[in-house]
Amino acid sequence: MKKIGIIRCQQTEDMCPGTTDFKIAASGKFAFEPFGPCEIVGFVSCGGCPGKRAVTRARMLVDRGAEIVFLASCIRKGNPIGMPCPHYEAMRTAIEKKIEAIPLVDWTH
Repeated sequence: MKKIGIIRCQQTEDMCPGTTDFKIAASGKFAFEPFGPCEIVGFVSCGGCPGKRAVTRARMLVDRGAEIVFLASCIRKGNPIGMPCPHYEAMRTAIEKKIEAIPLVDWTH
């Protein structure tokens, strides 16, 4: 079972408890399908706009055992309010540099 970390949007955390992310990770569905059922080792926010804290938090997730880092769908897709993160591209690029060979998946469900 792969160990994963999820980074979510701080702006939507009061509207979404993340239960769908936990359910689909455990079942290996949607974005987790290529990896099968996954164990979540960390579930953190981006730290708020513009997402600079997401970079160090991604590294922290890896240091604590995450083999794959996921950006929750609220960041790229804007779930549940339909407003994607305006800082998504810069955040993703910076995270990829920080975690190097660790896969970064930009959605969950």
